[in-house]
Amino acid sequence: MDQANLKFTKTHEWVGVEGELATVGITDFAVNQLTDLVYIDLPAVGSTCEAGKVFGEVESVKAVSDLYSPVSGEIAEVNESLVDDQSPLSDDPFGAGWITKIKMSNPAELEQFMNADDYQKFCESEAH
Repeated sequence: MDQANLKFTKTHEWVGVEGELATVGITDFAVNQLTDLVYIDLPAVGSTCEAGKVFGEVESVKAVSDLYSPVSGEIAEVNESLVDDQSPLSDDPFGAGWITKIKMSNPAELEQFMNADDYQKFCESEAH
């Protein structure tokens, strides 16, 4: 996905929208903070998620991090390949490393998130 068209959360998830589907992943900033990823817990297809609530977790050699759903809706698809191989999360976080696709119930929730430039500035302030 083209990062210029993505929305970003303060918890380092990204969202790309195609119609009523929101594709969600974690940013390269988040992956770099976590370092070596060893496990991911994905939500179940057909389950519902709520904006701002935990829908899964990613585990690295040094920490377990919750994954927060940026939007409310139904889990339409999950990236099952990440269960056996978490490397796409770090190698291609905005492409092959997508985590889930959510059929949004309230697209207006997207309006609160940062664009790519604002997210970059946010990360720079977090790093210092």
